[in-house]
Amino acid sequence: MKRPLTLALSCALGCTALAALSPAAAAERPEVTAAAAKLKADVVRWRRDFHQHPELSNREQRTAAKVAEHLRALGLKPRIGIARHGVVAIVEGGKPGPKIALRADMDALPVTEQVDLPFASKATASFRGETVGVMHACGHDAHTGILLGVADALVAMKQDLPGQVMLVFQPAEEGPPADEAGGAPLMLEEGLFKDFKPEAMFGLHVFSTLQAGQIGVRQGPLMAASDRFSIKIKGRQTHGSRPWGGIDPIVAAADVIGSAQTIVSRRSDIAKLPAVVSFGAIKGGIRYNIIPDEVEMIGTIRTFDEGMRQAIFKDLRNVAEHVSAAHGARAESKVPDQDGNPVTYNDPALTARMLPSLKAAAGADKVVEMSLVMGAEDFSYYAKQVPAMFFFVGSTEAGVDPATAPSNHSPQFKLDESSLDLGLRAMLQVTLDYLHGPPAG
Repeated sequence: MKRPLTLALSCALGCTALAALSPAAAAERPEVTAAAAKLKADVVRWRRDFHQHPELSNREQRTAAKVAEHLRALGLKPRIGIARHGVVAIVEGGKPGPKIALRADMDALPVTEQVDLPFASKATASFRGETVGVMHACGHDAHTGILLGVADALVAMKQDLPGQVMLVFQPAEEGPPADEAGGAPLMLEEGLFKDFKPEAMFGLHVFSTLQAGQIGVRQGPLMAASDRFSIKIKGRQTHGSRPWGGIDPIVAAADVIGSAQTIVSRRSDIAKLPAVVSFGAIKGGIRYNIIPDEVEMIGTIRTFDEGMRQAIFKDLRNVAEHVSAAHGARAESKVPDQDGNPVTYNDPALTARMLPSLKAAAGADKVVEMSLVMGAEDFSYYAKQVPAMFFFVGSTEAGVDPATAPSNHSPQFKLDESSLDLGLRAMLQVTLDYLHGPPAG
């Protein structure tokens, strides 16, 4: 994820706006306070276990089994195997009321952990044909632990609970392997909402650009649309001492990368909304004195506007084709290489309604308006089906500047575990306030 504007600027621009959206924050519900105190140690323990045993997207067998085991111990009847390793359960309240859904993602990243923790990950796995370290460098271990805690709390109070709550433990939020389907789109395709259509859905994400104790949220567009691309430059192999005897795809690829930077800087109206084109990997050749036949490049495109999104696709294909041709090479581009994530959109009315709940959990002065976030989330697929709200929970410990703290996806990403308590209280407060309905007046 790319960092939003500095927190100071975000607060300066956003706190007043947030205050205007809703009435003053109510006090935290006593049942939330009691549940959080009771479950605090358990949530930490669950999170540490998941952190020590991370699994890549579409490979979350152990995590899913642990989640399902705990839900069964609570007396729930989880549905397993949806979108490969997804787990879904419904808490039935003892009173009539609304239907809502809560989501946590479970997958980890191909990142080798560099944080000195007693429960640090030592796991490895195969990714794109290479052996890599595996780490919960984005905080999904925290999300899973928090939702398990919410499940415990809701089951304990279900006799007095109005309505029903679907608990969605989702695999592959980071994106499935290139030749597989997965994540939120596959959960929906396999009938997540077929028999249970919530009227609202909520999700959270721990975030390094906020201090622990803070919550960030925004009405409307929050996180960017995300699309992957791949470009192969086909040349002709030759000895490194005789470059004129072949066609050098490495030089052509370098020129493509350089020219692609002008798509955003010179062709996209970034005064309207921001956009990003980034190359994440380049692979070609195997020996110092051989110019190879081909080079492969992969990367990501981030946008907030559909027109800009389609224009960037076209421009990148055009750059790849014509710059390669200028070198005598040929480009095979997949831009995008599969369906990407749409913009993550927070329903304005729902967000305004739930702001007092977030303020009750964190304190009114601790809830700030986020600037647009270039990171992406497949929670966006649920938000296209039902009104939804997604919010951030600060994860950077006191004394560390969030602007310079290791970011989500960094091998040095470190979670202040107090964020687990706030995440639990915020999600539970939002859930109960929605189910019990808005206050009179």
